[in-house]
Amino acid sequence: MRAFIFPGQGSQAVGMGSALAAASPHAREVFQEVDEALGQKLSRLMAEGPEDQLTLTANAQPAIMANAIAVLRVLEKDGGIRLAEKADFVAGHSLGEYSALCAAGAFDLATAARLLRIRGNAMQAAVPVGVGAMAALLGVDLARAQSIADAAAQGEVCTVANDNDPGQVVISGHLGAIERALPLAKEMGAKRALLLPVSAPFHCPLMQPAADAMEAALAAVMIQSPFVPVYANVTAAPVADPDTIRTLLVEQVTGMVRWRESVLAMQAAGVTEFVEFGGKVLAGMIKRIAPDATTTSLVTMNDIEALAKGL
Repeated sequence: MRAFIFPGQGSQAVGMGSALAAASPHAREVFQEVDEALGQKLSRLMAEGPEDQLTLTANAQPAIMANAIAVLRVLEKDGGIRLAEKADFVAGHSLGEYSALCAAGAFDLATAARLLRIRGNAMQAAVPVGVGAMAALLGVDLARAQSIADAAAQGEVCTVANDNDPGQVVISGHLGAIERALPLAKEMGAKRALLLPVSAPFHCPLMQPAADAMEAALAAVMIQSPFVPVYANVTAAPVADPDTIRTLLVEQVTGMVRWRESVLAMQAAGVTEFVEFGGKVLAGMIKRIAPDATTTSLVTMNDIEALAKGL
């Protein structure tokens, strides 16, 4: 069995999608459609930068989704591969869940772009700059990371945001609590603990204003049943019911990204092959979670053509 997976924030880079757009009109169509949906030349920002503008959450989120869907569109149109026939499940990391839902037909590309613009703006606005932070804890598991977060909280918000793989957990919350967690993590067995260069504390209770904004935005959107089940971040379980998808996308804003558990659950369901669209970060995590699984990262035209021949 095979899962198609979609990366989250941090996989953006100036130049993303440019070579693919030059090689395929189908990729160019995706970028143009996203530009039109947003009323912005996002494709130019992706191609040319500047990097600080591309990294802004409101730009990075739709850009990463557009790049991933462009790769999928090229695989489908140029490679003759249909997701519904070749994937048993889809999943995405954080904003990548929107890419996965778009890929599986739950909503169209323009809707995904507009939702991610709203999500990016709302997440940025939820907490004033300098109030929150995130940190990566390396060499600890989920239980140890939660213990570190609990010890550092001291009345402030400090919680696990991303359970990425067996040795990488991200915590999120108030800046003071996250700063207290760094030396505590070392004392409690972490190999490394480092602040992340993010503009807001994602996937923690401080994001509740953004969750409220997404609840309103998603209420106005028609969601279809996806072609294949989507593994949801907050449950690490497959979902296909449109109303449940809507509810879980709202919960995802403040909830933990259960990526490690999602991969293990897909493996338990029979998935032996994971194909990542538009990035290489998730494939590395999967190798640490499920060493026996096969992973393929699709970024370039050569990557796509090689996979199309093998499917």
